Amino acid sequence: MQPVPASSPAPEHVDGRLVYAVGDVHGRYDLLKEMLGRIAADLAGRKDRRRPVLIFCGDYIDRGPDSARVVETLAWLQRDGRFELHLLKGNHEDAFLAFMDEPEERSRWLQVGGRATLHSYGVDPPTDLSDPQACRRACDALAAQMPPAHRQLLEELETMVVIGDYAFVHAGVRPEVKLADQAPRDLMWIREGFLERTERFEKRIVHGHSWTSAAPEIMPNRIGIDTGAFKTGVLTAIRLEDNRMAVFQTGA
Repeated sequence: MQPVPASSPAPEHVDGRLVYAVGDVHGRYDLLKEMLGRIAADLAGRKDRRRPVLIFCGDYIDRGPDSARVVETLAWLQRDGRFELHLLKGNHEDAFLAFMDEPEERSRWLQVGGRATLHSYGVDPPTDLSDPQACRRACDALAAQMPPAHRQLLEELETMVVIGDYAFVHAGVRPEVKLADQAPRDLMWIREGFLERTERFEKRIVHGHSWTSAAPEIMPNRIGIDTGAFKTGVLTAIRLEDNRMAVFQTGA
C-alpha cells in the first residue's frame, strides 16, 4: 500500500480535539525520540493552543535494543503533563507481565522479543528456556533491575481509548461485538477475523500490532499504524483533527 499524502481529508470527527497516535515502537528509542521531536515541531508551528492528545498504541518493549529507554521516555511524558497522554497495552506488554507473574510457565515471551528487553535492563537471558529455575532467576534479576516506576507504568496501561468517531486499540476489535463488550485479549492480540473485514465497525479503528510494510494501512474502517519499526526502521504516527488526517514517519 502506498503512503498517504502528508495531509488528507478524513470524514470522521475527534470532537474538536487535536490527536496524535503513534504505532508500535518495539524498543526503537532512536525512532521514538525523533518522532517526539516531529510532534513538538508540528505543535510549535500551530496557532491554536489546544492541549493535544497523545496516544501510544502499545508494544513499547521487545525486539528492538532500547526497551528500557523507551519505557523511561513514556514515564517522562507522564510526568511532563503537556499532553493528555494515553498508553495502550500491547500483546508484548501482556506477555511480559505474564512472564513476571509465572516465569516458569510463560517463558515463551523470551522467544518473541523478550531477550532484547532483558538485555536493555542489563540482565542476561537464560540459555535454556526449558529450565524453569533459569527462567525464574532471569525474572528475579529483571525485577531487581527494572525501576519500580517502569513496572507500574506497564501494569497500568489502558486497553482502549474512544475519541469522537475513532477507537484506539493495540490489535483490533472482535467484529459484531460492541466496543463496550470487547474482551481485553482481543484488543491486544486479534488478527484473524478483524484485518480482513471491510465493513464499518462501531468506530473507525486505529491500531498497531499487524504490519506488512513501512507504509500505514489507511482503510475506510480502520487505520493500521504499525509499520514494523524494529524491522523496517520506520515508526509511524498520525495526526487527527476533525475531517483531517496527516501521517508522520521517522526513519523513512
